[in-house]
Amino acid sequence: MSAIDDLRRTMVRLRAPDGCPWDREQTHATLVRCLIDEVSELIDTIDRGDVEHMREELGDVLIQIVFHAQIEAEAGRFDFDDVARDINDKLVRRHPHVFGEARVGSSAEVLVEWEKIKAQERKAGPAPRAGAVFKELPPRLPALMFAEAVCKQLDQKKFPADGVVDRAAVARRAEGLEAEQLGRQLFELVAAARARGLDPEGALRRHTAGVMQAVEAKVAASA
Repeated sequence: MSAIDDLRRTMVRLRAPDGCPWDREQTHATLVRCLIDEVSELIDTIDRGDVEHMREELGDVLIQIVFHAQIEAEAGRFDFDDVARDINDKLVRRHPHVFGEARVGSSAEVLVEWEKIKAQERKAGPAPRAGAVFKELPPRLPALMFAEAVCKQLDQKKFPADGVVDRAAVARRAEGLEAEQLGRQLFELVAAARARGLDPEGALRRHTAGVMQAVEAKVAASA
């Protein structure tokens, strides 16, 4: 038996009728916070270069994957092997320059090919949201990362954003901006929001969603 097999057997035992009451009560929804916490703790070890504790935190993240897979195995929909098989197939499919005949000369070319392959996969997947022009983003993505991803799409795809995003103001703010200054300004905005009883995470998320809707409306009007 491999170590991963031992781990899976332990999870089966914990979820058994005579196993752990807490583990048996958990659902995908109740485990979301656990997953976020464990990933955050893993990121902390990476930021600190703490390799000794990174091993432990990787295990804590891994058990979350095993936990979710076991819940689905009990429902008869899929199991851990299916999860591992799917991601392995995806890695092979998205690296034709390693496992196929394609040739690339740089990391930049790899990313271009990666996006092309992902676009082909999306065509074969579920239909996109009606009127959507932005690439689908994880709903749980932190607001700051969500806004950054939307800005990236605006820049890359040249969406019509006049009247929605003040590009001149953005350019002025970007001129000479440095990481330390940016961090101070963001911190002051968060502190000011707290002083006013406002939710900065929610405010940024709502504004970013509004930008997306306005841009999509402009694209639809010009079609």
